[in-house]
Amino acid sequence: MASVPTVSVAETSGQDRVALVGNPNTGKSTLFNALAGMNVRTGNYPGVTIEKKTGVCELETGKITVVDLPGTYSLAPRSPDELVAVEVLTDHVTQPDGVNLIVCVVNALLLQRNLFLVSQLLELGKPVVVALNMIDVAKSRGMEIDVERLSTQLGVPVVATSAAKRTGIDKLKTVVAEQLKTSPEQHERSRILPPEFYASVDRFRDSLIATDEASDASLPDDYLLERMVLDRGGAPELQVIRTYGDSAAESLAAIREDLTQALGDPIDIECNARYAWAKAKLDSVFKNDSRPSSRVTDRLDAILTHRVMGLICFVIMMFIIFQSIYTFAAWPMDLIDAATSGITDAVCSLMEPGKLRSLITDGIIAGVGGVLIFLPQIALLFLFLALLEDCGYMARAAFLVDRIMTTFGLSGKSFLPMMSSFACAVPGVMASRVIENRRDRFATIMVAPLMSCSARLPVYLLLIAAFIPSTTYFAGWLSLPAIVLMSMYLVGVVAAIPVAWILKKTLLRGEVAPFVLELPEYKIPSAKVVLSRVWAASKAFVIRAGTLIFAASILIWFAGFWPGDHTNQYRMEAQLDSFQGTADARQTLIADLNAESSRLLEDSILGRTGHLIEPIVRPLGWDWKIGVGVLASFPAREVIISTLGTIYSLGGDAEEEGLVGALQASTYDDGTPVYSVPVALSVMVFFALCAQCVSTLLVIRRETNSLFWPCLSFSYMTLLAYFGAWLTYAVSSRLL
Repeated sequence: MASVPTVSVAETSGQDRVALVGNPNTGKSTLFNALAGMNVRTGNYPGVTIEKKTGVCELETGKITVVDLPGTYSLAPRSPDELVAVEVLTDHVTQPDGVNLIVCVVNALLLQRNLFLVSQLLELGKPVVVALNMIDVAKSRGMEIDVERLSTQLGVPVVATSAAKRTGIDKLKTVVAEQLKTSPEQHERSRILPPEFYASVDRFRDSLIATDEASDASLPDDYLLERMVLDRGGAPELQVIRTYGDSAAESLAAIREDLTQALGDPIDIECNARYAWAKAKLDSVFKNDSRPSSRVTDRLDAILTHRVMGLICFVIMMFIIFQSIYTFAAWPMDLIDAATSGITDAVCSLMEPGKLRSLITDGIIAGVGGVLIFLPQIALLFLFLALLEDCGYMARAAFLVDRIMTTFGLSGKSFLPMMSSFACAVPGVMASRVIENRRDRFATIMVAPLMSCSARLPVYLLLIAAFIPSTTYFAGWLSLPAIVLMSMYLVGVVAAIPVAWILKKTLLRGEVAPFVLELPEYKIPSAKVVLSRVWAASKAFVIRAGTLIFAASILIWFAGFWPGDHTNQYRMEAQLDSFQGTADARQTLIADLNAESSRLLEDSILGRTGHLIEPIVRPLGWDWKIGVGVLASFPAREVIISTLGTIYSLGGDAEEEGLVGALQASTYDDGTPVYSVPVALSVMVFFALCAQCVSTLLVIRRETNSLFWPCLSFSYMTLLAYFGAWLTYAVSSRLL
């Protein structure tokens, strides 16, 4: 795991700490939000890049700190996320802040399977409270669970909750407060595995004690000793070998061999014992012999996970999403466009022509406003992604593409990080931590940035709106712009296939790890959860526009304004503001003003830089303005929108018709249009494949703990983008 400086998370000293742990898809994070409300803080766990999420919860007895641990199926960690969860629960030396109580969130629909983790937690000797979540869904399926009987069987408090509906939360808080008052001596460690196993652990402890007398090293606690015997090649075993040397490894191997001969493989011993324990505990828990029923889920899965019908359904859903982005976002985009134009007109009417007015109208408003106009479509994209995830479909999609991805060196576990990258590559790269195999994880990190993130969407939308005809098919249900938009998203997906295949055959050679996935039950998406995700994504987009895009717009304006003398331009603008003549005379004055603005732009720092790089971008069909826009967009892809908005506003082209109209009207000196369908496609393909995002490169550096991988990512993606744009322009110029 990568080692990075940790992010300090300020917590109130003296507060009890409660860990929230559970399998994935149990509603753990929803329950965390219900307990902590808005009092949430994030940072990193010490020494690793795993996000640390803590919150403050108000109890009757006072405040407590709630720690939302990464989802884990067991305390035998196989991924960096799971290892952090285990270290926090076992008070490992790398996690100095221990926990006073554990709340284990279990899915009422998958109770027997979830009790596997509960059985391990009971062996820690810490206070445990079981939150029986999704109880409302279980009842709707005809399941009747005797909660009191389950509590008696497990020997710990069990509280029925529905985190999505906020039911049972107050009772859970009350039970947690009561359990925090108990003394540690009241919570004995459970012993669930066979007696012969514990005898083997005792022999291993004795061998370490003998070593301890010579090395003066501290002895691991009982639970970690048990994990060392059970988890061949796991983190506890590696730690004991580092501490005690080869003699401990030899002793451990001999004890495992004896245990295998007596009872069988340690993994089988644990699984059989824990599931037998879970089955016995549940024998009298279900009332009227009610058991989980998944008939509806099975019927849906027969279609949605079918190797042919499932793919067809997936493609249809994607078409619906992209078509909806165009259909439903039109009127709010028009409102934002009108508001931007109104603000510009108001500034022009209140201020005299000059540098400050130019900065505000040509720099800030044209730059930031040109990006903000795409907020409705960004929000719609995140809305559909949140709906698909919350209803349980995303896991099916991962299962569906596993067969395809395995062929090219990726596993189904790569799907979710790659799907997350459609929103933003940064969390997508970070989500690859769930992949245990290092080679598979690094391969996923290398291809995740090829997925078209939300920053690319404004680029696609601008060029599609300007140059792709609004042709419709199937009685208006499908449009050509939607097809082109989906095609741009597919470009990155298709490009990722050979890249992953080459990486797995060269730098990351190795077999693909098997993919095992628990398919969650289908459910009606929670409006609160979905809207909160859309709000968070939209807020992040607006903040990005108000900070990064704002700063970039000012810099681009400065580069496009200096060092020319704008006296004549100001004089013409003043004449135009107070013009009273004929329409023809007004058009003549506008033409003269545009010519002067264009001359000043050509002589500016921006213009000179653009002409310097123009020979490099000319084979792609681009002029110097596009080249400068691409160059300026290195910090963030959407900066090209603000750059072009500022350039055309400074050049006088966007004063009347807006950026789309300015692009359509832009011509070379001989009257040839600068933009055409081939040029637009070339620019879109370049942005679909390029590495224009500093944040992504920085997080790759952090996740891989190496400069090699971000440098490789930037290099191959830039070359791939250039070649793809050139090929697109060359082919489409001949065909269109």
